[in-house]
Amino acid sequence: MPQLLIIEDDARIRPLLMRSLGERGHAVSAASTGIEGLSMAVELRPDLVILDLGLPDVDGTQVLSMLRAVSDVPVIVATARDDDPTLVACLDAGADDYVVKPYTTDQLEARIRAVIRRAGGGARARQPVLVVGGLEVDVAARRTTLAGAALDLSPREFDLLRHLAERPGEVVTKKELLTEVWHQPWGGSDKTVDVHLSWLRRKLGESAAEPRYLHTVRGVGVRLVAPDEA
Repeated sequence: MPQLLIIEDDARIRPLLMRSLGERGHAVSAASTGIEGLSMAVELRPDLVILDLGLPDVDGTQVLSMLRAVSDVPVIVATARDDDPTLVACLDAGADDYVVKPYTTDQLEARIRAVIRRAGGGARARQPVLVVGGLEVDVAARRTTLAGAALDLSPREFDLLRHLAERPGEVVTKKELLTEVWHQPWGGSDKTVDVHLSWLRRKLGESAAEPRYLHTVRGVGVRLVAPDEA
């Protein structure tokens, strides 16, 4: 049974969500403030968090950033804000999906199923360590080392590197990265990918002009390869 945590301050919406999602077979907990929600997320270790942005104590985007610093739990942002800058900011901060109010419970339930499915069904089974040359990506621990030294990666940088490490030597298109890492099937700006690749290269001790692990294939995409196999 998937464990859900709702962080929602609206006293009308919160109990309705708890009841309707509970009737669909979920175990549901709820918090009315951002700080309370953060505490419950750490304590309860839910399979998914549904996060409102308009919270009374801390803005939901800040809650998302703080949550990502301590947990990789899937997050669906559910809010009345429908402007593109807010949507992009939430996805860049680590949200797995975004639904705009008003929405039906059926719509939210479909998104919950999709996000949990992408996350592995909510199971906390040990996932393998991906190794490419001297680079090691521990998927379960969300930890990366290069030649034994830990790399300080943002959640998005880690997800980007993990996706590439799962397909070593293969050319991965920017469109695929936007879809699989940023979850933007409707498309998005290639510049978002370029900027994150630039940050990732810097942390790997390389540059686009002098690549070691990340090699750009002009007009196609990028591939991750061990230096001695480039």
